[in-house]
Amino acid sequence: MSPEIPRPIDPSLHPLVAGNYRIATPAIEAFYELVVRCLRYRIMGALIYGPPRIGKTRAIEYVRLWMARNHPRMTSYHAQCEHKPRHAEGPFFANLLEAVGDPDPNAGSNPSKRMRLSLRIREAAARAGSGTVLLFCDEAQRYNENEYEWLRDVHDALDRQQIRLFTFLVGQQELLAQKTALQIAGKTQIVARLMVEELAFYGIRNAEDVATCLNGYDQTTYPEGSDWSFTRFYLPRSFDAGYRLVSDADTLWNAFENAHHKANLPGRLVIPMESFARAVEIVLKDGELKDAPGFCPESALWSFAVLQCGYVQSRHATGRVLVAAA
Repeated sequence: MSPEIPRPIDPSLHPLVAGNYRIATPAIEAFYELVVRCLRYRIMGALIYGPPRIGKTRAIEYVRLWMARNHPRMTSYHAQCEHKPRHAEGPFFANLLEAVGDPDPNAGSNPSKRMRLSLRIREAAARAGSGTVLLFCDEAQRYNENEYEWLRDVHDALDRQQIRLFTFLVGQQELLAQKTALQIAGKTQIVARLMVEELAFYGIRNAEDVATCLNGYDQTTYPEGSDWSFTRFYLPRSFDAGYRLVSDADTLWNAFENAHHKANLPGRLVIPMESFARAVEIVLKDGELKDAPGFCPESALWSFAVLQCGYVQSRHATGRVLVAAA
C-alpha cells in the first residue's frame, strides 16, 4: 500500500482484511423489507429460505445492523441452530440462552432455563426501552416439531409479559417442506405463530445485482463518517481520478458467466455472496499494487479473481444448482 497517501487507519485494521463487513445485495434489501413489514403489521414469524452458501448468515448480520441503526430501541438476537442427534429440551434452551448472552447457558433444570430465557429477554427489552424483540434462527431447518412448540411457548411466555417476539426462521429449502408438513398435520398454531410470511433468498443473479453490490464498496466508508470508501482505501489515486468499481459490473458478471460455462456447471448462473466478495477483495488487494491516476482493473484481473474466489470449486464440491428467484 502506497506510503505517499496516508490512510486514516492502519491497513491491517480495515474490515476488508478480516472479512467482517457487510455489503447490501438485492436479496438482503428484500429481507430487510420483510422484517419491517412484519413489524408494521404485527406478523410474528416468517421463513427465509434458500440454498446453502449464498449469504443468508451474512444477511442476518446486515439486517440486524440496519435494524440497530434505524430502530435503536429494538433488541435483536442471532441464534445458530445446532445439529443435534437428539432433540432434547435442555440443549434447545441452552442454545437460545447462549444467543441472548446468558453467562452460563447450560446451568439449571429445563424449567429454570425456560424462565431464565424469558428473564434475559425481558431485561434486555427493558434496557432498550422497547417491548419489541427480534430473534433470527439460523439453519432453522434443523429444528423439529418439538422445538417449534418450545419456541411457541417462549412467544406465549413473553406475550404474557407484554413483550412481542418476532421470529425469523432462516435456512435451506427444507424449511418450506417443514411448513407444509406441519399444515398437513394440523399444527396450525405453529404455522400461524412462526411461519406466516415467506421469502426465497437468492444470490447475485445478473449484472444489475452485481452493480448494486459493487456500488456498496464505492459508497461504504471506513472509518464510518469519513470519505474513505472501501474502493478509495485500496485504489486512492484511481478513485480520486474518477474510477468506481460499479463501472466494471458487466465485466465481473461476464467473468463469472465465462467461468460457469467453461466448467460446464448446470443451471443459470447465481453467484453466492461469499464467492462474489472474495473476487472483489482479490481485485482491490491486487489492484492497489498498480494504483495510479487513470488505472482501472483490466478484465484479465477480474477473470483471475473469479478463478481464485472458489465459485467453481464450491459448486463442483456441492453439486448443487443455485436456484434463482424470479
